[in-house]
Amino acid sequence: MTSGAWNESIPGVGTFFVGIDVAPGRYRCDDGKGGWWVRFTGPGGGDPVGSWPLPAGPTEIEIAPTDFAFETHVGTYWRRIAPARARGDGAAAEPRPVADPALRAELDTIVARRRPLIWLAPLTVLGLGLIGSPLLGSLWLLGLGMLAVLVALGTPSVSLDLRRARELERRRDRYLTPEDFDDTGRAMLLRVQTAVDAVRDSEVNREGLLDTVDNAVTLPRQEWEIAQVLARQSKLRTEQEEAAAATALPEVEAALRPLREKLDLSVQAVTRRVEALERYAERARAADEALVAHRSLEALAGKAHEYDELVADTVRDDLALPAIERLAEQGEALVRTLRDRLAQAAEAGAEAEPPELPPSA
Repeated sequence: MTSGAWNESIPGVGTFFVGIDVAPGRYRCDDGKGGWWVRFTGPGGGDPVGSWPLPAGPTEIEIAPTDFAFETHVGTYWRRIAPARARGDGAAAEPRPVADPALRAELDTIVARRRPLIWLAPLTVLGLGLIGSPLLGSLWLLGLGMLAVLVALGTPSVSLDLRRARELERRRDRYLTPEDFDDTGRAMLLRVQTAVDAVRDSEVNREGLLDTVDNAVTLPRQEWEIAQVLARQSKLRTEQEEAAAATALPEVEAALRPLREKLDLSVQAVTRRVEALERYAERARAADEALVAHRSLEALAGKAHEYDELVADTVRDDLALPAIERLAEQGEALVRTLRDRLAQAAEAGAEAEPPELPPSA
């Protein structure tokens, strides 16, 4: 799966990073018989929960925005049937983990490079069977033959996932979890992700009326770049608070003052960038509304001939013409509105492109 491309389905076998490979939400598998899944929850995916073996028939799973990754091994695929549910327990929403959009492709390249070694495992099992068969008999060879088949089927996905997990751990600087931000940083990141999701899930984006290719590449990159800045700001903000709490000496306060001013400049710059993304999301929502109205008008226009016939049968032609002209004018006006809102959305998307940010401190 291409990094940054948000699909509505998940392949049956593999490990997929939430917020990178897959969007959070509720997914359904038509037949999970004998398969299994694992949700890696908690900081960095440190609290896995799963189900095995899955029963025959349909099964569903809720992938939360705070999940780190989702691992699956089923014979078919998962399709998203609903977006992530809003939390109704009064708890504050948490942003999802964020990673460098290029990370998944890089991991897959490393794993694929070493993939031929995986097939040595079943060959090794068969070799042991051939060596031991003169002493232990044909049943020994048959048993190891069956084991070799199981290893051949299971080893590739398991081995690749384990190798990918090890490589991911070595690249801890390439992804961020909610624990890498303070309360202010988490709140700002949640605003970013809400805006990104609104654009990505908008109907005009799905229909290709926005630049979907550019959005698929640009929005994940923007989310990652902003998250990096927010994490640095969170770290520096925590350090300043700890330094201020350690002593009330005026010299310390004087030394902190210029550092706070630089941090404030960085916060103001990234806030402007977040607000630009939010304007883009708002324009996409407005374009969605115009698109719905446009489709409604198209449906009405498809019925226009029935109204024409009715009017022609009941009133004079000179009364029918103004009614038809008004309908056409309304259609033209709505099309202009839709085009204007799509143009506004495109302008807002361009506005969201980042200026150079000053160093945070």
